[in-house]
Amino acid sequence: MSKAKASSKAKDWHRQDIMSEIRKRGSTLAELGRQNGCKPATAYNVFHRPYPKMERIIAEFLNVEPQVIWPTRYAKPNTENGEFIGTNARVA
Repeated sequence: MSKAKASSKAKDWHRQDIMSEIRKRGSTLAELGRQNGCKPATAYNVFHRPYPKMERIIAEFLNVEPQVIWPTRYAKPNTENGEFIGTNARVA
């Protein structure tokens, strides 16, 4: 199986796994939001729709890239037809 096909099966982390990792490291999602200028309840929107600011905040706190937590949200070039997939695609 090619790497392109294998990576297309990547799944986002479950919301409880994300919250658990944050708690294990001594914080909460609401607290991370407050510390970074977001209303605590607004921080939870990251679980319902793309929210790049909060995605970066969480990823930095967990010492990973946002693409690791939400692989389906970030663009990956589809080398077969040159299109991009993902909702947070950035076009240069």
